Amino acid sequence: MTQPPYDEPDSPEYPEHESSEHEYPENESPGPDRPPAPPREPRKPRKPDPLGVAVGNASLLGAGYLIMGRRGLFWGAAVVTVPLVWLVAARAETWCEAVLLLWWAAGVAHGWRLARRHPAAGPRRGQRVLALALALPVLVTAGWLRFDAHGIADAVDEAREDGDCGAVVAAQERVGFGHRLAAAAVAARGDTVVEACERLDTAASYLSGGLTGDLDMLKTGFGRLGTVLGEPGNERTVEATLSHFLGRLPTDDGCRTVRIADWLRDRESGPEGLDGPSSATAARIAPEALMKCGDTLMTGEEWANARDRYRRLLEEHPGDERAEAARKGIRKAGLAIELDNVRDLVTAADDMSTGYCRKPAKYSQAPAHRKGTNRALFVGDSEYTDKLPDRWRTSDAAKAALVVCVGSAGMGNTVETCQYRDHDERIRSITFRKAEVRVKAYALRTGKLVTDRKLQISGSSCPYFISYYGSPPSQRSVTPSDADVRDAFEPVVRR
Repeated sequence: MTQPPYDEPDSPEYPEHESSEHEYPENESPGPDRPPAPPREPRKPRKPDPLGVAVGNASLLGAGYLIMGRRGLFWGAAVVTVPLVWLVAARAETWCEAVLLLWWAAGVAHGWRLARRHPAAGPRRGQRVLALALALPVLVTAGWLRFDAHGIADAVDEAREDGDCGAVVAAQERVGFGHRLAAAAVAARGDTVVEACERLDTAASYLSGGLTGDLDMLKTGFGRLGTVLGEPGNERTVEATLSHFLGRLPTDDGCRTVRIADWLRDRESGPEGLDGPSSATAARIAPEALMKCGDTLMTGEEWANARDRYRRLLEEHPGDERAEAARKGIRKAGLAIELDNVRDLVTAADDMSTGYCRKPAKYSQAPAHRKGTNRALFVGDSEYTDKLPDRWRTSDAAKAALVVCVGSAGMGNTVETCQYRDHDERIRSITFRKAEVRVKAYALRTGKLVTDRKLQISGSSCPYFISYYGSPPSQRSVTPSDADVRDAFEPVVRR
């Protein structure tokens, strides 16, 4: 059976509008001298080309529906297309692109089928040219943008493999709005890499703060490195960030470097990518830092802390080339501690029962207690010691061979008794006696007692006049000269 010929209807199948009234130019109306305008001829129906319609819809602009004259379908398609494109750009996920692709294929298929069902469907060169002019730029542009987006993604991946976050950011900056429409998921993967680099940059800032000795910032920086390292693909960028930080060690401050090295060595175990380099760096910088810190503390007269750093160097790194210098530092710090202790005790010695006199200590580098005259540091009662020769005395514990504790003077042996008339004209007998002083001498180098005696100091007696208050005394000390004092104390300082 053959299909009967198709007769064109009296009116268009898809009229844009109908009107039974004549139209007149603006501000004009029919009059007696002007005949009415002839009625507008109805637009002839459009005869669609299925291929042209399908290609037009392949532009994703709904151009095929416009070629057919189906404006309702055009706007309906736009209502779906615009939100889908926005969803693809906003979510940047593969499933969103898949949905948009299905919608594109459905539009092409629907346009082809709808045009094929039209009784007058057939090839139309004009429609094909128009559809191709609309679809080809869209498809070529979309294809190029996807190709370029993959090229950018390859550059981003290559930079990440090199551990170069700067190159990652530079490559991703080439991504534009078109890439985010045509290849949203690919562009988003680059954004993820950039975001990881930004987090590494923040971690690097905390690590830089840790170089000042702020261990809390150091802990935060390592925590952030560990978080980024836990995400696949970031191993090299994390390694580069960590290497940059570790490469800035040691710092100029030895004691600060010791604190950082101790933290790196003792930190809680984390990813192997962080633990290995950190431990190796701590072992590398610790010996020099300990030596440098010890020297700094010695300069600041923090002897005990300095000695601790030198000891740690010997205990933890016995084979280090600085071991001999550390031993010398320990000896020097020990001597300084001894000298400080002696000086404190000497300062506290007010009498025979306080300070150095109560708790003698040694200073190993003090001059030896040898034959001949030994310089002494006299503490306690200074009534007579101030009269001794300067060559016998010193106020510097570092230069003294002896520390001599001197007690208060008392009455010694009797010299003679003399008669005096008091204020009442009565005769009084006054006995004059030597001055007696208790002394204890300690060899400063050993802190051991070398002399414990009572000195008898001679002097002049029975002066012509004596002065007194109240009743006259029954006994008085002689008045020693400097020579008398020297003679009494000479056995103490001379060996």
